[in-house]
Amino acid sequence: MDRVIRFFDTTLRDGEQSPGCSMDLSEKLEVARHLERLKVDVIEAGFAVSSPGDFESVSKIAAVIKDCTVASLARASEKDIETAFEAVRHAASPLIHTFISTSPVHMEHKLRMTPEQVLERTAEAVKFARSLCPNVEFSAEDATRSDWNFLVRVFETAIKNGATVINVPDTVGYSTPEEMAALIRYLRENVRNIDEAVISVHCHNDLGLAVANTLAAVGAGAEQVECTINGIGERAGNAALEEIVMAMNTRRDVIKAASRIETKNIYRASRLVYSIIGMAPPLNKPIVGANAFAHESGIHQHGMLNNRATYEIMTPESIGLTKSRLVLGKHSGRHAFADRVKELGYTLSEEELNHFFEEFKKLCDAKKDVSDSDIEALITSDLSKRHTFYKLHRFDVFTSNAARGTCVMSIQDAAGEIREDVALGDGPIDAAFNVIDKLVPAPEHSLEDYAIRSVSEGKDALGEVVVKIRCGDKIYTGRGLSTNIIESSILAYLSGMNKILEGTGAGGKT
Repeated sequence: MDRVIRFFDTTLRDGEQSPGCSMDLSEKLEVARHLERLKVDVIEAGFAVSSPGDFESVSKIAAVIKDCTVASLARASEKDIETAFEAVRHAASPLIHTFISTSPVHMEHKLRMTPEQVLERTAEAVKFARSLCPNVEFSAEDATRSDWNFLVRVFETAIKNGATVINVPDTVGYSTPEEMAALIRYLRENVRNIDEAVISVHCHNDLGLAVANTLAAVGAGAEQVECTINGIGERAGNAALEEIVMAMNTRRDVIKAASRIETKNIYRASRLVYSIIGMAPPLNKPIVGANAFAHESGIHQHGMLNNRATYEIMTPESIGLTKSRLVLGKHSGRHAFADRVKELGYTLSEEELNHFFEEFKKLCDAKKDVSDSDIEALITSDLSKRHTFYKLHRFDVFTSNAARGTCVMSIQDAAGEIREDVALGDGPIDAAFNVIDKLVPAPEHSLEDYAIRSVSEGKDALGEVVVKIRCGDKIYTGRGLSTNIIESSILAYLSGMNKILEGTGAGGKT
């Protein structure tokens, strides 16, 4: 029987802390729910001590997730560990994840500690964490650049003091698959109490080897892998969950390992995360990219017509990707809409279903036919509308190639009052953004990025706009969706501005 590998997902911690990938509370909760549907074993919900906002999000996730362990990261200090436990204590299955650096360069230049001091701190931190929580993971940061004999001593100390999982991070993506496999084998053979803990690996992608290193570690005996949806994470990112899972599923004959991941939920989880962080997958992204199951070469197409196995080693259906069908229109009823939403894999409350049906009917007024992609976009884009300091009331634009763009806009505040102003700009979108800057009392900010893409096919396709706005040292992502690209742009910018008001506490300063 194949070994069942545990999946520890750190999208909400390691992934979310990377530049441009920050999420607010409602977005984190939605991602956590999708991770639970994926059936990951552990959700690392955040770094509770890092900020009040992180503590709140870890606590809220711990309270609502029932089918996964919920973890919080903590440095090897009592304050961090105690805060982490307070954040996860109400989880159905809480876990404290504590760490300390073990490589010579980190101990000397970052910690300014001797190896003996690191051993002592490891013992104290793990013992304290175990006194609070039955599940404790210990990570030796920068393990792959650490002395192997010292790693043995550190892990023996951690396990002796109560660690139930020991994690081997390739923190800077330095290792190769051969080295990673050799290190795991060495630890299994030399850590005397290794049978008392689960061996985990956490690989970064700086050299493009994160997934390969992870799979090599599994082959050498690792029992848990740490990863993120779409491989998001610091610098070049982390090992991508979807790639590890599908490699294990497709090449079980070689890897000889399985998981409890529900692969048919991979595509939706991937799309949700990309939507929230304001990105689209590269066309050639394995598993979830637009070209992953596309075949243009005539030779390939001929083979596919005869037998899909000629050029497809997995099916799109296995990750939850079905061919988009034009299924609904303005005469479709609520029951048909509810059935289609359920088929697409979304579980909505009665209130949510009513809300999205109304949005669907509005879309039907703008489009003749509504595709699966349109429906999914409506649902995923709704996260951006949950910030309601200001919402669009009306806009009018004038543009030509002989004069500057002009926009007149009115917006409604939370009290229901209408504000109106006008502005010029280098085109209609610039003018619209300038009006919003005049109407919304946000702190100083700048537009960092603007992107637009078609959600579905046809001249009446929904246009999705994503903006990234910098305010201070943080970037806020806004999204807008409409068949009118100017309206999409306005909705996206307003969404980002509302997030700024919420994130900076300026929402009440009207």
